[in-house]
Amino acid sequence: MNLAVRDLRQHWGRFGLSCLGVGLLLALVLSFAGIYNGFVADALGLIRSSGADLWVVQKDTRGPFAEMSRLPDDVRYRIAVVPGVRETSPYIFYTVQRPWHGRLLRFVVVGYDLGTGMGGPSQLVAGRGIAQAHYEMVADQKLGLRVGDVVHLGLHDYTVVGLTRGMVGSGGDPVAFFSYQDAEEIQFVKDNWAIRNARQRALAAYTHALPTQPTLAAGLARSFSDNPELHNVNAILVHLAPGADPAAVAAAINRWEYFTAYTTAAQSELMLAGSVALARRQTGLFRVLLTIVTTVIVAQIIYTMTLEKLKPIALLKLIGAPNRLIMGVVLQQSLALGLIGYVIALVVGNLTYDKWPRRVLVGLPDQLLLLAIVVVICLVASAMGLRRALRVEAGAALTG
Repeated sequence: MNLAVRDLRQHWGRFGLSCLGVGLLLALVLSFAGIYNGFVADALGLIRSSGADLWVVQKDTRGPFAEMSRLPDDVRYRIAVVPGVRETSPYIFYTVQRPWHGRLLRFVVVGYDLGTGMGGPSQLVAGRGIAQAHYEMVADQKLGLRVGDVVHLGLHDYTVVGLTRGMVGSGGDPVAFFSYQDAEEIQFVKDNWAIRNARQRALAAYTHALPTQPTLAAGLARSFSDNPELHNVNAILVHLAPGADPAAVAAAINRWEYFTAYTTAAQSELMLAGSVALARRQTGLFRVLLTIVTTVIVAQIIYTMTLEKLKPIALLKLIGAPNRLIMGVVLQQSLALGLIGYVIALVVGNLTYDKWPRRVLVGLPDQLLLLAIVVVICLVASAMGLRRALRVEAGAALTG
């Protein structure tokens, strides 16, 4: 008869609660590992799905994600003639927050060229892609919109024609895709009140500068206040010709075109070292601390569980049981506690990952690493308990 199983049957309630507690702790460790991975995936999601080989931004900036970048959209034609470039596409990226049917919609606006498709939605789970240059949008499911919903932005209404999944910005805000012309207009076009106020300020300034030419002053005021800053984008995405060296093409653009070009790998490094770096460090530190706390608690549970068996161990010694039998009982129960808790952690995690507000990505390497940690904890804690248990005298079984 297996003494470890027999002992667990007699104390199944306490052992079950211990397994549940260990499982919940391990589930938290796995969840924070997944949150850490989710930060990285969210930060790099738009970059990886863009299909771009190079990102051309305003000179000496780290745009368009880690820093604001602005350049004319016709720059794409200058970049297109650089040797090694196959295709270029304007790209717009910014965050907006608007009221909609009694709640706030906060999302990232991504504007892309419908002709090339670079930077646009990579996968649709409902509806269709944007088919016309104006007044259509594709939104991520996380935004809570449905196909056919209408959202008022700027001066116009935009109809949701498609839905994506998992497309979020580095801050976790869902992404809404527009044609880059619409994205420019949403960001820069002024409403009637803003135009009127700007005219009044400009008219006052020009009237003071040109007191003898009121007609010219009024015309200049209208011209400079009414013209929005259209035809500005945040980056130009570049798709290279087959065989072209990204680093060489980027160096040519940096040297001759008075812009800054980043490869996709460099853009990813900028993103991870910029806006999400602090969140990654904080989450990583909390993950390490939680792992340490879990290790201490699990080790204490196993050690205490072993100490509670000192009298039965003394009785086994009294009847002549070998030390390997005692070691087997302790090791089997410790590993059972750890492995059952590990299984509980996997089940709880799979049931709750999609309930977190941020993306949680737990891969097989994370699960295997945690399994290895659990086994090591069980073995070390069992060794500590056995060191105390094997020193107990057989006569202790006869004492009160």
